Amino acid sequence: MRFQVNRDVFSEAVSFVVKLLPQRNPQPILAGVLIEADGSGLTLSAFDYEASARTTIEATVDTPGTILVHGRLLSDIASRLPNAPIEIAVEEDGGITVTCGSARFTLAAMPVEEYPSIPEVSGSSGVVPADDFGTAISQVGFAASRDDVTPVLTGVQLEVSGQSLSLVATDRYRVSLRDVPWDGAEVESTALVPARTLVEVGKTFGHAGTIQVAFSGAGDREIIAFTAGNKTVTSLLIKGNFPPVRRLFPEQTDHYAVVNTADLIEAVRRVSLVLDRAAPLRFTFSSDSVTMDASGSEHARASESVDAILHGGDEVTLGLNPQYLIEALGAVKSEFVRVTFTSSDNANKLSPVLITSQTSVDQAGLDSFKYLLQPNLLLR
Repeated sequence: MRFQVNRDVFSEAVSFVVKLLPQRNPQPILAGVLIEADGSGLTLSAFDYEASARTTIEATVDTPGTILVHGRLLSDIASRLPNAPIEIAVEEDGGITVTCGSARFTLAAMPVEEYPSIPEVSGSSGVVPADDFGTAISQVGFAASRDDVTPVLTGVQLEVSGQSLSLVATDRYRVSLRDVPWDGAEVESTALVPARTLVEVGKTFGHAGTIQVAFSGAGDREIIAFTAGNKTVTSLLIKGNFPPVRRLFPEQTDHYAVVNTADLIEAVRRVSLVLDRAAPLRFTFSSDSVTMDASGSEHARASESVDAILHGGDEVTLGLNPQYLIEALGAVKSEFVRVTFTSSDNANKLSPVLITSQTSVDQAGLDSFKYLLQPNLLLR
């Protein structure tokens, strides 16, 4: 094999395919990037049995062939090569040489025959706007659990219904939900996608125009594929039943407060500095302000008030996880935020608060983002 390729194009392609690979892989062969060269250019692929990434780029191919080389090392090398064309060749002794200007590297070839087959996707599909989908992922993905003890909660549930694609995530303490337009087969289908993979899809494809989403496979090998331009990412779906969290969202939203989002974020960050780890922050919502109070170890105390407008009810005092609230406020992506106080049929259980966007003091936001946060018990 021998080919020449643009340095920037090649570096970007290698970086893309290795992003989804775990930092430490129990099978060394899965740390490789598969490079296939033929008359149409190069195809670069990476796969770890759960997620795969593939892209095609233009190149001048003198001798077609296929090689497997350590992905992260190749990515590090390609990103630091001088601004000149790259030539990659397989030498007679089996080593792989990477030449760019006066720089020359020799890398060990990994056994291509031991590399698993990259998943092929064929199934029902649809198209979503890339910017909406990328934003939705950033608004939902962080609410998924990071604890592998309950695998179904480490994923984001994608639900197709009619002309809408919903993204839902929860870690038991909060629920995040967002809808985006769906242009495709109007059949109800669901896919539980690992949040880590989906977040990378959002970062990579968020400005691609449109993204094609395809569902494929069956049984234990159900996969989902995301394609934009010359790039494709596939992911094995998480098996299991996602909890029915939609029913937790209230229909009545008459009792709520409207607050400036940026002001509230900064105040929460300041006041929570004195809190012990994992301790809740006390919020008191009154007619014209929200006051935050915190007390921690070493007799440290802090309080701050931010302007707010309370609608439809009496003053409310509750405890909230400050980090969970800050993450929700960052996802709102509007100048103001609406904090709605829900009611519960269970008098012994605290009712969650609902976070939604608010375009202005008087006007609710237009997007469908919703975030439920379970309050904490206040001990004093």
